[in-house]
Amino acid sequence: MTIKEQIQHKIDFKTKPLGSLGTLENLALQIGTIQNTLSPTLQNPTIVVFAADHGIAKEGVSAYPQEVTFQMVMNFLLGGAAINVFSKQNGISLKIVDAGVIFDFEPNDNLFNAKIDFGTKSFLNEKAMTETQLQQCFDKGNEVVNSIFENGCNIIGFGEMGIGNTSSATMLMSYLCNLPIDECVGRGTGLNDTQLENKIAILKQAQTFHGEIKNTKDVLQYFGGFEIAQMCGAMLTAFENKMLILVDGFIASNAFLVAYKINPSIIDNAVFCHLSDEFGHQNLLKYLKVEPLLKLNMRLGEGTGCAVAYPLIESAVSFLNNMASFESAGVTNKD
Repeated sequence: MTIKEQIQHKIDFKTKPLGSLGTLENLALQIGTIQNTLSPTLQNPTIVVFAADHGIAKEGVSAYPQEVTFQMVMNFLLGGAAINVFSKQNGISLKIVDAGVIFDFEPNDNLFNAKIDFGTKSFLNEKAMTETQLQQCFDKGNEVVNSIFENGCNIIGFGEMGIGNTSSATMLMSYLCNLPIDECVGRGTGLNDTQLENKIAILKQAQTFHGEIKNTKDVLQYFGGFEIAQMCGAMLTAFENKMLILVDGFIASNAFLVAYKINPSIIDNAVFCHLSDEFGHQNLLKYLKVEPLLKLNMRLGEGTGCAVAYPLIESAVSFLNNMASFESAGVTNKD
């Protein structure tokens, strides 16, 4: 039997009706298969929040001003954000990455300085970043994950912060899924109807300006944020390191989409933690043919979906390792 068949056999002969733990059984099978063991473990769980600013934010696509990016990073470092609260609650390490925030941060043990530049260019009328900057993003993402992996981590969650990044993610999704802007765009930080119409008009204008783009990395270069590009590179490295990859909401899922286009096998290691309330997320998960663990009407980002879903992943590993089998418990199976 393959390791996957052995794990499935172990799951099926626990003291329960066949398949009765539903999604937890699928998670247990996935995690055991990734780790190539009948007794998987979750070691040094870590969530990484990549932060950067976006040139497109200057075009009026967000309800919040651009300086909120650096202010929220400061909040992360001081422990006051939702992701801090949920990570602490569930025993998850939290690391913040400055991928390109318009601010100079003091050195901090929980902050990776991976700044590419002080924000991207506005993709309304030019490429968001240069080809060299894109490669630097992949290199930095690789460095971040390898340093966490070397610390014994085998399960890593991805979150983000960056005013304007739902616009960036919308463009990535539209191009890479071949869907119109209207099926990808959402309210982001809470736009009203008029603001949303303006956002859609700006994104369509950008699409008209740039025209057709086929190459995956070109799409990322033209429309991505530094935090999205670094997250994409980081996810690919996490897959190479055989780590379990926890994907947060709309932005993180679009970073994953780019990684998936580069290496489709990465889907085997991914857990999609929740269905975001951001409109395009449902269409994106449908495109990827994946089911989210939770639907809590969240749309905060920061990796909060990963942190909130983590106890379910612990439960999947726990039942696989600790629940009795029919044989060990002396319970008669239905057969």
